[in-house]
Amino acid sequence: MALLRLHLHLHLSLPRPPLPARPHCAPPSPLSTSPWLWRSRLPAASSSRRLLCSTHPASPLDASTAAPPSIVAGLLDYLNESWTHFHATAEAKRQLLDAGFKLLSESDDWDLQPGGRYFFTRNMSCLVAFAIGEKYRVGNGFNIIAAHTDSPCLKLKPRSATFKSGHQMVNVQTYGSGLWHTWFDRDLTLAGRVILKAADGSFKHKLVKLTRPLIRVPTLAIHLNRTVNSDGFKPNLETHLVPLLATKHEEATVTNSDDKSSSSAKAAHHPLLLQILSEEIGCESDEIIGMELNVCDTQPSCLGGGNNEFIYSGRLDNLASCYCALRSLIDSSKAAEQLSSEKAIRMVAMFDNEEVGSDSMQGAGAPTMFQAMRRIVDSVMHQSMGEGALERAIHSSFLVSADMAHALHPNYPDKHEECHRPELQKGLVIKHNANQRYATSAVTAFLFKEIARIHNLPVQEFVVRNDMGCGSTIGPILASGVGIRTVDCGIPQLSMHSIREMCGKEDVDTTYRHFKAFFEMFSDIDRKLNVDF
Repeated sequence: MALLRLHLHLHLSLPRPPLPARPHCAPPSPLSTSPWLWRSRLPAASSSRRLLCSTHPASPLDASTAAPPSIVAGLLDYLNESWTHFHATAEAKRQLLDAGFKLLSESDDWDLQPGGRYFFTRNMSCLVAFAIGEKYRVGNGFNIIAAHTDSPCLKLKPRSATFKSGHQMVNVQTYGSGLWHTWFDRDLTLAGRVILKAADGSFKHKLVKLTRPLIRVPTLAIHLNRTVNSDGFKPNLETHLVPLLATKHEEATVTNSDDKSSSSAKAAHHPLLLQILSEEIGCESDEIIGMELNVCDTQPSCLGGGNNEFIYSGRLDNLASCYCALRSLIDSSKAAEQLSSEKAIRMVAMFDNEEVGSDSMQGAGAPTMFQAMRRIVDSVMHQSMGEGALERAIHSSFLVSADMAHALHPNYPDKHEECHRPELQKGLVIKHNANQRYATSAVTAFLFKEIARIHNLPVQEFVVRNDMGCGSTIGPILASGVGIRTVDCGIPQLSMHSIREMCGKEDVDTTYRHFKAFFEMFSDIDRKLNVDF
């Protein structure tokens, strides 16, 4: 063992040569341990440093290569950046700005032009981006892909400081329907946003991500719970799911500040936690007057499996859909000629709070997308729209509601309906439900599958068993709220709502190609279909 430790010490201390460039779509060796695949070192704690999984951007392949470029490395980077819905939105904002999209404010007048590319954010947890076709005319539709930025997690309570048996603990509340037993015995930390008060009396929010393991929810040893394996692990979510921060009791530091809000923050949260946050942000503890923090897993997203064919990560539901939608919009409109013949408006909408029903200002239940559509039509047509311009545009529009799907679990095959068993690596899943838990219809499914047929892309279909309940998505909410044709679809995955989920990397690339083709050709396909005549 001593020799092994010495060998590892020497190996880690030696300088490493730079990695040769390699295309992301090239299949790696099953036993490969390349840092390109297994990069998992965490950077030193810094709120401004991006936590990336791969340092090699995906690049186009040689024309003689049949396989298209892969976006998997970019997805891993996006997942490792996006520990919270705030960070997911901020990273999407950065990528859109880098791609030349113009940031709008919902509070300002919009001056939009055909051929232009724009986006806005709401609450820094919801984002709408769009590219206007140069041949857009009154009554032409919107081709939209919608997803959500939030995932089940633990969130700090407004008063998080508590003590138990000589330990500093952090009070949390459950968000969404998580598999909470998977959060035990994980190296956890905190990320989200804080509200700061500046010296001039102004207020601002700042994103924060504590990259080191900070808190943990330990399980009770089996010696003290002998029946756990036979009776099941059934923790009380109020008393047993409380993360441990430290052992030492530290009294709040006495401050000379007369600011009651800062004193309240100190009383609500452990001084140790405030100190850690202030050091990370680069401010004084008294400047922190509010916070909205999620509990996060520190283990990076990565490739795994015997053939490195799987993506292991938290928050795949639904950031994988967000990234595929975002990249497809950027890549289908990055050159002027890509919008020169487009008659529609290409749009991506990323909403918050889907996991808890979407009923919020930044959720799909709000009129955010409808208001954006109206303002876009108003601005582009300069008020000379004629009768029912927006209503005609909505009638011509199409929405792809993208949310992850349930892959067939090899250990529980009986949980799937016999003829509808989506598998990993077999393509995007179209979801059907006669009771409208999904918004897919025969018409919308056909249109979406026609795109796949033309591009030779695999498609699967899912129907829940009649003796099981069915989840839902933002699809029915938007379809009924806006009156837009909708198809519900998703990437198949396992371990949905676990702290650590998995999906197939081939499905990610297939979804990206399907979404990109949707933006590029849907308008032409839709003109060939007559339903209401």
